[in-house]
Amino acid sequence: MGWGELDARLDRVPGVVSAYVGRLDAAASWARHPAATHYAASTMKVAVLLALHRAADAGSTDLDAPVAVVNEFESARPGAPRFSCARHYDNDDAVWERVGATASLRWLAHRMITRSSNLATNIVLGHVGLPAVAEAWASAGARHSVTGRGIEDFAAREVGITNLVTAGDLAALLGGLASGANRPGPLATPAACAAMVDVLLAQEHRDDLAAGLPAGTRIAHKNGWVRGVRHSAGVVFPDDAPPYAIAVCTTTEPATGQERAEDGCRLVADVSAAAWAARHRLAG
Repeated sequence: MGWGELDARLDRVPGVVSAYVGRLDAAASWARHPAATHYAASTMKVAVLLALHRAADAGSTDLDAPVAVVNEFESARPGAPRFSCARHYDNDDAVWERVGATASLRWLAHRMITRSSNLATNIVLGHVGLPAVAEAWASAGARHSVTGRGIEDFAAREVGITNLVTAGDLAALLGGLASGANRPGPLATPAACAAMVDVLLAQEHRDDLAAGLPAGTRIAHKNGWVRGVRHSAGVVFPDDAPPYAIAVCTTTEPATGQERAEDGCRLVADVSAAAWAARHRLAG
């Protein structure tokens, strides 16, 4: 499927589908509404991961020191009461089983990415702070993405404080981590970038971008979903071509059942398959 044919198909999707595909050392080979903002869902967790490793690089945070595993957090809305996460809305019982005990920030960050744990995200975010996440986005050259609050901070959401991403910004962030693992860059030290890429390679939710790739293909990625939203962004490492960044953000009609929810995964997987088929032709 060529880019034109893919665009024509995506034009028929009810909602907004944004995408970016490009080699790490070049401009996009194909992009579709790359600056359109979408509710971030869990893709914002990559910026939280970067903020944590930047703090470790600066010496202000010890990734292996034990921290309290709590379920009470400061709201981003001034004057609002503290809020908590709901266990049934999370994807990782392992973090919840440690509430009242301790865990390392490194372990929590790993669960935040590989299992997409909301509780782990809010604990890590509480340690690094929202300004540090904003700096992480800026270091990647993100132009439109914002992390304004933690997960399930409904008081902040009610007054319009939210989390936004674009396909272009997500591609810049993930691509920057992959590039930064091989040479010094603006995001973090090469060792920190390599560690973050390793965590992203261990992603356990593989039913969108990874589903469009041949079995065994290495992809460092993070996805996110809520009703009507399915996003995924990462870097693919083919054995026979240079690595490339890919990000797909879909905000469509809210799913009303399992079949509709799977439609979003299939859509992202189809874009991923088209990018894979074009991997030898990407601009370099």
